[in-house]
Amino acid sequence: MQYMLMCCFDEKAWTKLPNEDRESIMREYGELMQSLAKRGHLRGSGKLRSSSSATTVRMKNGKPILTDGGIPTLPAGGAIEVRPLEPFAEKGASVSE
Repeated sequence: MQYMLMCCFDEKAWTKLPNEDRESIMREYGELMQSLAKRGHLRGSGKLRSSSSATTVRMKNGKPILTDGGIPTLPAGGAIEVRPLEPFAEKGASVSE
């Protein structure tokens, strides 16, 4: 099974962060993406299943819940949805659940 991480952040909260904080977060994302690619864990895009199949990751008492702590927007109030990817159907075939 492959998974997609959809990193979410309240847009109003993002715009209220100082520029240097936003730049730091985006730099950390770049480093995370390079690290994942180097280890062969970064994949392409895919169709997401419904949000009812998602797990949302948030901070509680200053600590991330259900993550290894590698997502840069968590300490600033972001969240991550982890959803299973739908398998790609071969040409002419349909995918059933």
